[in-house]
Amino acid sequence: MAMTTRNAKAAPNFPMTQSETPAPRRVLVTGAAGFIGFHLCRLLLDEGFIVHGYDGMSDYYDVALKRRRLQMLLQSPGFSATEAMLEDHERLMQVAREFAPDVIVHLAAQAGVRYSLENPRAYVDSNLVGAFNVMEVARELAVGHLLMASTSSVYGANEDMPFRETDKVDSQITLYAATKKANEAMAHSYAHLWNIPTTMFRFFTVYGPWGRPDMALFKFVDAMLNGRAIDIYNNGEMYRDFTYVTDLVRGIRLLIDTPPERPDSADDIAEGDSLSPVAPWRVVNIGNGEKVRLLDFVDAIEAELGVEAIRNMMPMQKGDVYATWADTALLRRLTGYAPAMPFRDGIAKFVAWYRDYYAK
Repeated sequence: MAMTTRNAKAAPNFPMTQSETPAPRRVLVTGAAGFIGFHLCRLLLDEGFIVHGYDGMSDYYDVALKRRRLQMLLQSPGFSATEAMLEDHERLMQVAREFAPDVIVHLAAQAGVRYSLENPRAYVDSNLVGAFNVMEVARELAVGHLLMASTSSVYGANEDMPFRETDKVDSQITLYAATKKANEAMAHSYAHLWNIPTTMFRFFTVYGPWGRPDMALFKFVDAMLNGRAIDIYNNGEMYRDFTYVTDLVRGIRLLIDTPPERPDSADDIAEGDSLSPVAPWRVVNIGNGEKVRLLDFVDAIEAELGVEAIRNMMPMQKGDVYATWADTALLRRLTGYAPAMPFRDGIAKFVAWYRDYYAK
């Protein structure tokens, strides 16, 4: 199946469904060639959804890795894709109208906390303008459910843990986090004004096979297998809620079936639920529910690789937070599910993929 190019004028070759059987749900996934998008698309395709991926193929990290993921997805007859930027509102709207999704899952974004210190404009373009364009599509098409990626970084300088969706989040400490908090606020306004069922999900330190090269596990494994030192910030006294990628996308998949409904009054909202009192809008944590010390994470990598890391102990870096830890009670209440992959098992799965992919 041919993939449309960024400048192509022809419509994508969308998969068709048989009229004599109930039509599978159609899901538009932005960022489909990304780490999380790839895994989500595979899960949806395995469950019989019709999926169209929309991805700009930015060069923030190795584009060859993105293209390999996309090639794998294109082997499925239920998948089609468009290569174009989210900032191209006209192209995005054209694709969405032709595909006619029942659900939109918006994952595409300029990622990375530290990179936001170097190239802040990329975050404004992708995370604000791009997200706005996606919301405009959801409004015009009146989709049944809009799901949008946020991040645990919105908790910013909060110190009370585990983080709960109902916590006040007004202390973001990077532009990346600020753009994601802005997405939450923008989406709430659209849900209220246009009655678009909207679920925001806050990710917690996602890792696993096909991961991004700029993330800690990938960087550590790559450096250790190639004899380079690894940078360990705050001398290793940091904690993260490491969430295995297939656990994460299972949570997204289940949330697709749980669109929020506008409550009649605030009294109808259960304690601990982040459901808005004035809109069909909710935010949900997706994390492993366990904080892991960074040094324990490094020890586990060493054990799996059989290689002792050359540790370059560093001070706390600007924009970093000391710890993240998700309260996942709301996800369990809504879906009956919570991620639970032990981090040592997840590391082993990543290392097996890395050795296979890079022939190490």
